[in-house]
Amino acid sequence: MQVSVETTSNIERRMTIGVPAQEIDKAVEKRLQETARTVRMNGFRPGKVPYKVVKRRFGDSVRQEVVGEVMRDSYVKALEESDVSPAGWPRFEPKTMEEGKDLEFVAIFEVLPEIELGDLSKIEVEKMVAEVTDKDIDKMIDNLRRQQATMKEVKRKSKNKDTVTIDFKGYIDGEAFEGGEAQDHRLELGSGQMIPGFEKGIVGAKAGEDIEVEVTFPEDYHNEDLKGKPAKFEISVKKVEEAQLPELNEEFFQRFGIEADSEEAFREEVKKNMERELKQAMSAKVKNDVVDGLLETTEVEVPQALIDQEIDRLRNDAVQRFGGQMDPQQLPKEIFQDQASRRVKTGLLFQEIVKANDLKADDEKVDEKIREIASTYEQPEEVVTHFNSNPEQKAQIESVVLEDAVVDFVLDQAKVKENKAKYDDVIQAAQQQRG
Repeated sequence: MQVSVETTSNIERRMTIGVPAQEIDKAVEKRLQETARTVRMNGFRPGKVPYKVVKRRFGDSVRQEVVGEVMRDSYVKALEESDVSPAGWPRFEPKTMEEGKDLEFVAIFEVLPEIELGDLSKIEVEKMVAEVTDKDIDKMIDNLRRQQATMKEVKRKSKNKDTVTIDFKGYIDGEAFEGGEAQDHRLELGSGQMIPGFEKGIVGAKAGEDIEVEVTFPEDYHNEDLKGKPAKFEISVKKVEEAQLPELNEEFFQRFGIEADSEEAFREEVKKNMERELKQAMSAKVKNDVVDGLLETTEVEVPQALIDQEIDRLRNDAVQRFGGQMDPQQLPKEIFQDQASRRVKTGLLFQEIVKANDLKADDEKVDEKIREIASTYEQPEEVVTHFNSNPEQKAQIESVVLEDAVVDFVLDQAKVKENKAKYDDVIQAAQQQRG
């Protein structure tokens, strides 16, 4: 077998492989003889069909089948003998396949790119620093109570936090516009569901009143035809309801899986959860900035085979999130192309930093991460034991810790600016990056 490898780009290789005709012919003959022993043909007893008849009838298809197998086997053997690591399965292009002649074909495949890291000192990272305050806890508990609230109709003027039922119709330059009308629409005042000024204009109105509210659509509004345009809404207030908040008692605490016998104990548990969420959000924000910086400072040519693999994973994840009632392949690749490309590039860059700097997952930090995860469960020690006795799941934790080590390595060289922020700002920033 003769093998030569040509580099056609940073990530593409063309491997030309030659296989002696004798090897192909021998394999074809063996397959035809096996076929002759089992094939059934009119006029012949089973197993008694002459070889020449079998060859005339099945020779071309058997040869094509054998050549396909030989190309795959020869390619795998050639890889073992060469210093090449493909990123995915190749595309085969036969050059000569005629009977009696040596088989020659080209295997075209992608390899992992050679990465030259950019100047990490040019990366800029914003590190949002925040604490969970008593005001943040009060707001969180108020939100939790409102999630469990019952509604009571009232006859007074509406105010923020009330829920109103309204009919409305919007006009621009005196003309009604598409999508600007609704009936029996329930709206919590102050929730920010509607464009600026709409909800504020309803505050103070009673059930049975008809009002007009003038607003201006934001410049970044999703509808191009409405961006920045002034509008007038005719609104009929049909009902005003206020939330009846549940008492802070043990029954309420248990609805959120918290065993507490007092409001103080409940607040402490809420605070712990918020601090955990805040820590994760700050970490996610920093990591995202690091990834952005790496992608800006380092060019990475990505094998399409790896992107396709990641797209398949994203497709499967999407289907599972929405109930798993469809074939993932029905989801268009284009939906996931950018996200998959970013993930693959990030993975390659992180691998390069790990390899170039001999980074490893610190055992103490792995144990710390496991304990952190375990603390969210009722029986934390059982969770710790589970991770430590399950190599596959522990390896996932080690992978996360190693990613953190890469982020820390980049931060040591990057320009890091700390900005004091509020709890809500950090959570919102992290959510926007995920979205």
